[in-house]
This record gives sequence, C-alpha cells and structure tokens, in this order.
Amino acid sequence: MDINRYTPSYGINQKHLIKLADYSTEELFEILYATKAMKAKFAAHESTNILNDVTIALLFGDTSLRLRSALEIGTRQLGGACVNLPYSQEDMRAGENIYDIVNIISRYGVGAVVTREIAQTDLDLFCAASDISIINSGNADFNPLQTLADLYTVWEKKGRLEGLKLTYVGKGGNNAASLIMGAIKCGMEVSVCTPCEFGIKNKHLTHAEQYGKITLNDNPSEAVKNADIVYTDSYVYHNPISEKDRAILKPYQVNGTLMSLANHNAAFMHPLPATRGLEVTQDVIDGKNSLVLEQGENRLHAVKAVLALLIK
Repeated sequence: MDINRYTPSYGINQKHLIKLADYSTEELFEILYATKAMKAKFAAHESTNILNDVTIALLFGDTSLRLRSALEIGTRQLGGACVNLPYSQEDMRAGENIYDIVNIISRYGVGAVVTREIAQTDLDLFCAASDISIINSGNADFNPLQTLADLYTVWEKKGRLEGLKLTYVGKGGNNAASLIMGAIKCGMEVSVCTPCEFGIKNKHLTHAEQYGKITLNDNPSEAVKNADIVYTDSYVYHNPISEKDRAILKPYQVNGTLMSLANHNAAFMHPLPATRGLEVTQDVIDGKNSLVLEQGENRLHAVKAVLALLIK
C-alpha cells in the first residue's frame, strides 16, 4: 500500500502501543500522517493543547536521555504534564501487583503510562489490567516509538516508503525487531545482515515474514546492494563488549566502502547513541547522507502523534 495514496482520518481504535505487530498498515499510516501534522504545527508555532490537563506517567526501569526528553517536552507542548514513577524489579518481587499499580494510577487522573525496559510478559499483564493507554518506549524485545520516528524520517526524506529497500546491518536487537516489522508493513523491501551470534530473535523474524519477504544475508557487501537505507545500531548500549565480540562484529561495521556499494545517495540511519569507529565510522554518521539528527528530531513529533491518537 502506498502511503502517498492513503487518506488519513487522524484517528485509530487502538488503546495501547506495545509492538507494531498489533497495528495494521493503515494504523501505522495514521500515526505517520499525525506525525507530519505535529511537525508542521511545531514549525508554524501553532498551539497543540490536545492533552490539556492530562498527566502522562513515566514508568522507567532504565535510563533514556533522548526518549525521555522527547516525552517530557512533547507532553508539555501538547498541554499536558509528565510525572516520573519509581520502578524496579525488586519492588515487583517484593509483592507489587500490576493490576493494583495501573488501577490506582488511573484514579489519579493519569491518561497514559509510558514504560521502558519492562519485560514483555509484564507489559501484556499491564495492558490486560489497564483502562488507560500503556505505551512501550523500549524493552528487550521491541522499540516501536523509535521505529515510528524512523519510518516518518524515511518518508519525509525519500518521499515514499513502498518499494524502498532497507538493509539492517550489525547487531540485532529491539530496534531491529521493530524496524523490520514496521518496514515490511509499510511495503518496504527488507534485508537483514547480522552475525548468527547477534541475530534478531527468530520468533520476531518469523512473525515479520508473515507480512512480506525478508532477505537474510551474512555478507554485508551483498546485503547493501540496491539499498536505499542502511541502518545499524549500537553495539555497546548499556553493556560493554568483549574483544571476541568486537572481532565477530567488525566485518559488519558501516563505513564509507560499504555505503558505496548501496544505491547512489543511500541514507544512513542509527537510533543513537553511537560509538564512532565501532559500528559506524565518523565519515558516515556525520556525513551528508546521514539522517541521525533528523531521526532524533522526528522522535519528538512521533511521540506527540502517538499520545494524541491513543489517549481518549
């Protein structure tokens, strides 16, 4: 389906955002069009007090500089407010109950709970128990907010989604799992090139393949041929990397030579934080075809779009 031929209604029936597999192509397009509208209003300095007097609760089990900033700033720009709630696995093991947590929070007038680094099984329990929106801003399995910002960035810069080839290179993880699902559902061709030791979980690959073809390749030079977008992710985010793992991942580094094998003017994407000289070289990530700053900028507008569409 061509996003440019789609007519948005600026509304979806979804209550939660946990993983993009739960969303139809049309619903993804609704969010991307809403992101476009939010960015246009931001550029025109138009008021968007959609969440006037609404409170968003952040239930984070991990730190996040850029995402937390986008959530707090975006919520304020929509007229709402953010509160940070303490969360730890120790509390859960000490007897905290998910049903009690979400139902008490909702009685405080909270419009949505945005979580981070909460296990998928616990998120499913949160959704089953909650009358308010639960939004996953990243855990070990998925990172849907990042992917929505990425898809919008590709659409904004390339003018389309359908028919473009996206190649993911390097260490598979939550960003990769969400990215391939979102890209396939938006009509993109997807190629995945990861070492077997750091591949995307098979269950996530299998699920995404229900919606389109994914080419698996362990040769980066072959994988990036005809690519319109080359995407990689951090190797060391929150976790150090051993010399053995560095050696395994070294052939998957995105550098100028690898980018030269992709299509002319192929874009480079990375969700950040990045280690220059490890998964990507400085000339690529800071080069003219890099979209990392645009990805970061558009995260704000994607977050605002999700909040505006989900909170009823």
